[in-house]
Amino acid sequence: MKILVSALEHSANVHLKSLKNELPKDIELAGIFDKSLGKPIVDLRSLAIMGFVDALKKLRFFFKLADEMTELAKEADKVLLIDSSGFNLPLAKKIKKKYPNKEIVYYILPQAWAWKKKRIPVLAKTIDKLCSILPFEPSYYPKNAPIEYVGHPLLDQIKNFKESLNNEVKNIAFMPGSRKGEITKLMPVFKELLKHLHVKATLVIPKHFSDTDIQKLYGDVSNFEISNEAHTTLYNSDFAFICSGTATLEAALIGVPFVLSYIAKPLDYFIASRLVKLDYVGLGNIMFSQYKKEALHPEFIQEDVTVENLLQAYNTFNKKKFLQNSKSLRTYLKHGSSKRVAEIISQ
Repeated sequence: MKILVSALEHSANVHLKSLKNELPKDIELAGIFDKSLGKPIVDLRSLAIMGFVDALKKLRFFFKLADEMTELAKEADKVLLIDSSGFNLPLAKKIKKKYPNKEIVYYILPQAWAWKKKRIPVLAKTIDKLCSILPFEPSYYPKNAPIEYVGHPLLDQIKNFKESLNNEVKNIAFMPGSRKGEITKLMPVFKELLKHLHVKATLVIPKHFSDTDIQKLYGDVSNFEISNEAHTTLYNSDFAFICSGTATLEAALIGVPFVLSYIAKPLDYFIASRLVKLDYVGLGNIMFSQYKKEALHPEFIQEDVTVENLLQAYNTFNKKKFLQNSKSLRTYLKHGSSKRVAEIISQ
């Protein structure tokens, strides 16, 4: 079986690797994915964007890439789309229009319930198999929609969870994100914050960054220990300061208390604040609030990301309650998703 894959984000490729381990060995991947999984048609580094403004600058490139993917769909038995709705949903429409009988599987769905609920009927009509990783998500879709909660992919990758917390904070993890814009905005705040914390500090840096990238984006990191392993670092830490994104949910599931900090470009934040109808930006908070009606962890956005605010949140954090809620969140998500998605693709 040949599968055309569109996995643009680093996190999508982490989940794709777990999925591939569950798929039959004779399945061939084509399209957009990490080069460690085969022979992609594009280098993922050329696709890295942050926010609406960056996306506009690369529109022509993405239109051409979508055309190329649509042509490749002709020879594929099935199409697998992972996350990245800005690219993958228009791509699904193009493929379906040209090849109406081509089966399309969407894994890690667009958050249409948060952004544009009008997209939900479009997804239900265009996609043949909708693989949801959020337990509450299917309730937003029509009853006859081909959607199923398949579990959460992070529960396939995270192997160690905290059962208790140390009374004294000795190790703190700092995760300023994986996109260049995120890192350059948060690192000055994190460096200043560290001056007020008498602890061992570990800075998590993505593996794909070169020494030149690190020097340019992070500057002087001599006061930090450096790690490329997010899960191990979080498990071995007593607390964490994390940029918005998948890392916040990883920390929430592992059970390490943390504070979310996020500074977007002003125009991106203005646009997002008008489009997104959510009380929280952290994935853990979004999920937890669906059934507990409260936040799991503190969040600071834009001008609220200050050393004073982060210190205040750190000093008043209820770690015991957080750990209980972390265990509750794992129970809510039930299990990993790779095995079930592999079964759906293989059917």
